[in-house]
Amino acid sequence: MPATTIKLEHEWVSKVAKLKAKDESVSAFVRSLIEREHQERLNRLAALKYNQFLDEHPEELAAMEDWEGAPLGSDLQAAKDAK
Repeated sequence: MPATTIKLEHEWVSKVAKLKAKDESVSAFVRSLIEREHQERLNRLAALKYNQFLDEHPEELAAMEDWEGAPLGSDLQAAKDAK
């Protein structure tokens, strides 16, 4: 994949320079912003698809609610002791 140079106006370079860590290059900072934005979009899409799945499969939602209410770890021992 060929490298691409993206030109920023001086105003934007100054803003980026103020935001980035002192030991980080402008390119690395911008790359991290793009990677973070890309991951956030993937996460939002995954959440949307998961919510659609739950809408289409209410039994999965019910099972998840049961699971969330299940006693785990120390709560499990307390539930056994209560019986």
